[in-house]
Amino acid sequence: QVQLVESGGGLVQPGGFLRLSCEASGRTFSSYTMGWFRQAPGKEREFVACINRGDDRTYGTSVKGRVTISRDNAKNTVYLQMNNLNPEDTAVYYCGATMRYYISSRERDYDYWGPGTQVTVSS
Repeated sequence: QVQLVESGGGLVQPGGFLRLSCEASGRTFSSYTMGWFRQAPGKEREFVACINRGDDRTYGTSVKGRVTISRDNAKNTVYLQMNNLNPEDTAVYYCGATMRYYISSRERDYDYWGPGTQVTVSS
């Protein structure tokens, strides 16, 4: 069992940046594949980025080139650096974890989820 808590969301102007954090409980964080997803009002949850324990990464097409996922196993934390934000990035951002080794963009592959953090991009 692992518990996840996201932080770092907020209101940012178009063109701005944010760094989201997701801290996990437990001693086996380094073994988990970690993912970021987002959900805008009235839309389905969308894949943003993923990193596995081998540091393999993949990104969603709508954010590729603007976001970077990274992890600090000593701090049990995964990060999402988001740059050049636009209003279409407005959503609740969720962190997910799975013991599966392979990187995955599928929501159903993740076993644990945090409560989410709101990101609003507006002038």
